[in-house]
Amino acid sequence: MFTPPPDVHGRGRPDRFMRGLAALMSVYSKLIAFDRPRPPVRAVDRDLRLVVDDARAEADDVRSLRLVPADGSALPAWSPGAHIDVVLPSGRQRQYSLCGDPADRGCYRIAVRRIADGGGGSREVHAELDVGSRITARGPRNAFPFIRAQRYLFVAGGIGITPILPMVRAAAAAGSDWRFVYCGRSRESMPFLDEIARLAPERVWVRPDTEYGVPVSSGELLEHAPEDATVYCCGPVPMITGVRMDLAISRAAELHWERFSAPPIVDGKPFDLHLERTGRTLHVPEDRTALEVVREALPDVAYSCRQGFCGTCKVGLLSGTAEHRDHVLTDDERADSMTICVSRAEQGPLVLDL
Repeated sequence: MFTPPPDVHGRGRPDRFMRGLAALMSVYSKLIAFDRPRPPVRAVDRDLRLVVDDARAEADDVRSLRLVPADGSALPAWSPGAHIDVVLPSGRQRQYSLCGDPADRGCYRIAVRRIADGGGGSREVHAELDVGSRITARGPRNAFPFIRAQRYLFVAGGIGITPILPMVRAAAAAGSDWRFVYCGRSRESMPFLDEIARLAPERVWVRPDTEYGVPVSSGELLEHAPEDATVYCCGPVPMITGVRMDLAISRAAELHWERFSAPPIVDGKPFDLHLERTGRTLHVPEDRTALEVVREALPDVAYSCRQGFCGTCKVGLLSGTAEHRDHVLTDDERADSMTICVSRAEQGPLVLDL
């Protein structure tokens, strides 16, 4: 295993360091600029009938499922960073990253951490899916595409390992210069350590909090980046936010990230919602999403990603002007609908078809 290198911020390049400081000031004052609009994540109109072929515990509260096609046919191809939309027996729909081998068209692998106080999807996977269970999936599709580069730094936190692991393998197979930092609460909570142990040990740093202390700093993570590296990061929101903010004063060149939780609300303003069919008017505070407030009144409202890329929570917009923050709706769809997990009111109140 490689050990943390010495501080690299003062490495004899003052011109770049000063530029980095200026960029950092801009980052702190305009963090929202990093959430620049992205092209819509293309929906895949294809249902896959899958059977659970293997289910195993990978770590504390983490379970992996090996999914095979019910008809024995070859599965659709995928690339690192891709996910499938899984329709659970209850009807809940959830997105799970594919963490197996893209070359294996005979199966998909996903891994799910059980969240005791979550929306119920992870509990259902752990309690009700076992070998022989049949599910429907849609996809694969990719909201976190892996691009070819000469140098990489991969950073994973906890269950964020799932999209990162296939990327690390792809970089190694391509002969790229790469480093990988994997963080977690403890080794017992970190899935796939046995597979990671088979990677080049001099390029990997496994960092459990129980061994190195908490919290891990973004500077500590970015110190491992090769010069002008492309950084891929997936994990808790504080980890991703820190890496984004400190990227400008690191030697890395660019950053790609994916969250497994709802993004923080940036520049949120309070607004009112009127639910046309139920006749209720709801107030959405500046620090909450419309989805959170609506589900308190209508608990059965469907949702999934909470990040604006799956479209599960799309509802009809009857009047008012929405501030669209999603990555899934087309311009035509935005004229009369909105995703209530991330979008807000530009001019309201908003009247929804609920």
